[in-house]
Amino acid sequence: MMLAFVAVAVGFATLLVTQKVATPPMIYGGVYLGTMCMLYFAVRIRLRHSDALLIPLVTLLTGVGLLMVYRLTYNVDGVQNLAITQVVWILVGSGALFLTILLFRDYQRLLNYRYLLALIAIGLITSTILFGREVNGAKLWLQIGPVSFEPSQFAQILLIMFFAKYLAEKREVMTVTTRSFLGLQIPSLKYFGPVVLVWLISIALLIFEKDIGFSLLFMAVSLLMMYTATGRITYVLLGTLLFLIGLPVLYQVFTHVRVRIDSWLDPWSDPYATGFQILQSIFNISDGGLTGTGLGQGFAQSIPDVQTDYVFSAIASELGFLGATVILLTFLMFAYRGMKIALLAEDPASKLLAGGLTITFTLQTLIVVGGVTKAIPLTGLGLPFVSYGGTAVISNFILTGFLLVISEQAGQKSADIAVVSEVASLQ
Repeated sequence: MMLAFVAVAVGFATLLVTQKVATPPMIYGGVYLGTMCMLYFAVRIRLRHSDALLIPLVTLLTGVGLLMVYRLTYNVDGVQNLAITQVVWILVGSGALFLTILLFRDYQRLLNYRYLLALIAIGLITSTILFGREVNGAKLWLQIGPVSFEPSQFAQILLIMFFAKYLAEKREVMTVTTRSFLGLQIPSLKYFGPVVLVWLISIALLIFEKDIGFSLLFMAVSLLMMYTATGRITYVLLGTLLFLIGLPVLYQVFTHVRVRIDSWLDPWSDPYATGFQILQSIFNISDGGLTGTGLGQGFAQSIPDVQTDYVFSAIASELGFLGATVILLTFLMFAYRGMKIALLAEDPASKLLAGGLTITFTLQTLIVVGGVTKAIPLTGLGLPFVSYGGTAVISNFILTGFLLVISEQAGQKSADIAVVSEVASLQ
């Protein structure tokens, strides 16, 4: 935890020395560090046997994110309050995490309402399709009074919880094969319902919300959870086939899909419009070199919406390959701890829930980094905990909260076994 605090504090101190700013950056850093310190001790007191590394990892990621949001927007006209807004969202997210571990410590009872959770998730997605407002070409946001949020962020967690419980109950019957096709063992058709549901939701996200990122993420996470539960590669291949069949049709019919793919294949065909963002991202990453240009010394502001979609490019530019590697290793450590929690969990539903939450976190990171480096088409997703954004920050804190309560149950059981063993040895 202290390493995370020191890294963030040094970053804000560097901006204080090197940049002429109206509002001292240490104010933001102080409020943030105080919040994360209180959250850490609250979690350690409430969940004594939970994974002790998750909160420090989250602290480092959110701290770097806040640092970059402040650095990228403090001198840009009209957006100088984004760092304040990000601090507020971190405060709200910390509160959401604490409420999660307070109210859902017995999360198994919540999983018993799996179908209700699925209906709520579908309702959130449908409400966005019907009443959402379009921002930057994607219809992702709902506006309620002065507050706007992305329902799909919360719907994703609810659907993972549904799949975890459903697959834990149905995994045995879903592994039974009745026929084969092209050498692949195919289970009974009536158990393909979840695959078809996933496919329909993904296509709906692409068509109506114009959201390539969440469509790809939701499809991949659900199929990997099915493979984890059943060990049948058939589900993954069938789901991937359905997605690939639908994508060329969408490419021909919908402009937003075609623009994203075309700008990925050849950004130089329109370097001042559709290809501008990805080209500027590549230039910034290349300019960073091994050690970076220095915090506050890069030109990442040339990338439109850099604090959301392209914050990793700014990190690679100003902190260099070494700094970007540290951030990626932090994400890797979070993924490792999440998978370890899944392995230590006692019941199948808990294993699948922890695994699903970790997979969605990891895949989102890979999709974002792949997009800004032009390895895959840009999807519009944000880097977890690092990119600017309210709903995404809160949902990732909630995700971490559920990982903590799952690890608490596994840790409590291990501690009880250790106590019993010690008593037995004394006797």
